[in-house]
Amino acid sequence: MTTILDLIKKSRSYRRFYQETAVSDNDLVRMVEAARFSPSSRNIQPIKYVLCNDREMNARIFETLAWAGYLTDWPGPSEGERPSAYIIQLLDKNISSTPSCDHGITAQSILLQSVELGYGGCIIASVKREKLSQILKLESHFEIIQVIALGKPREEIVIDDLKDNMYKYWREENGRHHVPKRTLDELIVPLKLQ
Repeated sequence: MTTILDLIKKSRSYRRFYQETAVSDNDLVRMVEAARFSPSSRNIQPIKYVLCNDREMNARIFETLAWAGYLTDWPGPSEGERPSAYIIQLLDKNISSTPSCDHGITAQSILLQSVELGYGGCIIASVKREKLSQILKLESHFEIIQVIALGKPREEIVIDDLKDNMYKYWREENGRHHVPKRTLDELIVPLKLQ
């Protein structure tokens, strides 16, 4: 039986995909359904979504994104390794002037649902928002928050224990991606009863 912890461990920031493996409309809708049932600050639910699995539009969206800031010599996934779908998170400013914490909660739900469906993804906040808004022909009350790139993962990601505060992810020459994580001992602050 797969547990929620299994899904979380499998849900990494994948940046290379089998581009030819499509993400169906139905699967994209299921991912947004997971977001729909997620908690919302004040329950106002100000986040809306644009779903895209169209190859030509994907190419246009791709050009508005920056990839893997710590991998300074890597320009992003090459043709054939690019996402096969995107979910663009929008703030509906007619509902709220701020997303509060909803964009993080719903993005995590989307990624967990994507993993359960056999995909993976990456939340991208480094976006040319004005250009992407024009490409998507968004109405003025929609503000792009972030983009979730999706597809069937084409890379292996290894989780390492973080040492000496070296938190930056890195890649081996063979492409294996390493992500350092703080240990539980470092994360849990002991409760002082007196």
